[in-house]
Amino acid sequence: MDRNITAHSGMPEPANAGVRRAAITGVATYVPDRVVTNVDLSRTLDTSDEWIVSRTGIRERRLGAPGETTSSLGAEAVRRLLAASEVAPQEVEALIVATVTPDMMFPATACLIQHRLGLPGAWGYDLSAACCGFLFALSTGAQLIASGAHDKVVVVGADLMSAIVDPLDRTTAVLFGDGAGAVLLEPAEPGYGLLDFHHRVDGSGAGDLYMTAGGSLHPASAETVARREHYLRQNGRAVFKFAVSAMADCVERLLARHGLVPAQLAAIIPHQANQRILDATADRLGLSRDRVVSVIERYGNTTAATLPLALEAAVRERRIGRGDLVAFVAVGAGLTLGASLVRWS
Repeated sequence: MDRNITAHSGMPEPANAGVRRAAITGVATYVPDRVVTNVDLSRTLDTSDEWIVSRTGIRERRLGAPGETTSSLGAEAVRRLLAASEVAPQEVEALIVATVTPDMMFPATACLIQHRLGLPGAWGYDLSAACCGFLFALSTGAQLIASGAHDKVVVVGADLMSAIVDPLDRTTAVLFGDGAGAVLLEPAEPGYGLLDFHHRVDGSGAGDLYMTAGGSLHPASAETVARREHYLRQNGRAVFKFAVSAMADCVERLLARHGLVPAQLAAIIPHQANQRILDATADRLGLSRDRVVSVIERYGNTTAATLPLALEAAVRERRIGRGDLVAFVAVGAGLTLGASLVRWS
C-alpha cells in the first residue's frame, strides 16, 4: 500500500495554502513499575546479560503487575496526555488504539479505555498491525483531522507483551516488555504536521512472526494450550534481515517523493526491535547513530508502544524542535512496514 497525502517541498507552506493537516500536539507514556533485568532472566533461562546486550541492546524491560492489562496501561497514558495537554475528557472526539494484546477479543480496547476515562464524546476502535500498529493508527487518525471531521483525536499504542511471550523461550522472552504511549492530534499550522506516509504489507511473511492459536483458524482448546500455541513465535533471522533493509528503504522512498535526503532529517523515531537494526538503519541512511532515537535499552520491544515511548524521549530530551523534519518508521508482523514524515510544530 502506497499513499501520498500531499506533495511537499520540504519547507513550510504559506498561510493561504489551504491544506489542513494533523499535528502531534502532545505525547505521554506509561510503563509498569516492575523492572526485569537481564540478570533476572538469566536465573530461569539459559542466557546472560552479555549475550542479550550484545545481540539486542536490551538491558531491562517492564513487566505489568497482576491485574494490569493493556487497557489499564493505555488508559494511564491517555490520562497523563490529557492532563499535560490541558484537554478535558469531553473534548476528545475519537480514540484509536493500536495493540496485539487486547484485554479480550471484543469489545475493543478502545471501548474499555473510553469507559475507564469517561470520554463521553469519543468513538473509537482497535487497530491490529503489530509493531506498525501505532504508525498505521497515526496515519489513520491524521486523516480524521485532515478531512475536517474532528479536531482532537487521541492515538494510543499499548501492549502487554508479557501476556503472549513464552517465558521458557529465550529467543523471545528476552526481547519484549510491557508499555503504552499516546499522542494528541489536532489541526496543524499550514506547512507543519504529518506531511506524508508510505505504508506496505507483505503477507508472504506471515509465518515469520505470529501466534498460532486463539483465532478462528485454531480456536482455543485444551490441545492448543498443551502445545503452547498461545504464545508468540518468531523466525528471528528472517525478521531481522527484512527489517535491516526495509526500514532504511522505506524512509528513503518517502523522502525521495519530496526531493529530500536523509541528512535533512533532525531525527528518526523508529520501532524498537533490536539495537543492531537501529544502527544498521542509521548506517544505510548515512546518518550518525545518535540521530536514530533509541530507548530499547530500558524498555525492550513493547510492540505498538515503542514509537510513542521513543517520541516522548526525543521531546523530553529536546532532540526535536519546531520546524524539524522527523521520520517515523517501523516493521512488524504481517509483515507490515511503514514510514511517516512530520514537520514538527
